[in-house]
Amino acid sequence: MTYSLHHVHLICRDLEKMIGFFDKAIGAELVERRKFGTADGATLDLQGIDINLRVAREGENLRENLTPSSYGYDHIGLQVDDVQAAYEDLSKRGYSFFMPPTEAAGLMIAFFKGPENITIELVQPLD
Repeated sequence: MTYSLHHVHLICRDLEKMIGFFDKAIGAELVERRKFGTADGATLDLQGIDINLRVAREGENLRENLTPSSYGYDHIGLQVDDVQAAYEDLSKRGYSFFMPPTEAAGLMIAFFKGPENITIELVQPLD
C-alpha cells in the first residue's frame, strides 16, 4: 500500500481572505468555488496538492482558539526555494513571524501566523 498527501482541508471564518492569502501570498491557484455539504468553500491547487477551504456549516460548533498547541493539527509546512526571500516577501505583506529564518537539522526554517492565526512553517533543504 502506498500513501501520499492528497489534500489539506481548512475551516475558516473569512473565505475570501483565506483564498486571497493562498492565492496572492503563497501562489496557489483557485481551481473552483464549491460547496462542502451545505457550506461555501473553494479548492486551490498548490503545486499539485489541493487546499480545500470552507466556512462553518449552519449549527456547526467549532472551537474558537487553536493558538496553543493541541492534539491534532499543529501547522502546515511549505517547502520554498529560499526561506529568507519568502520571509522578506511575507513580512512586507504584513504577516507576523514568531521564528525568523533559522538553521535546524540541515534545513532553513521559519514560522509565521497566516490568516485566522494558522501556523505555517517555511522549509528550505540545505545542501
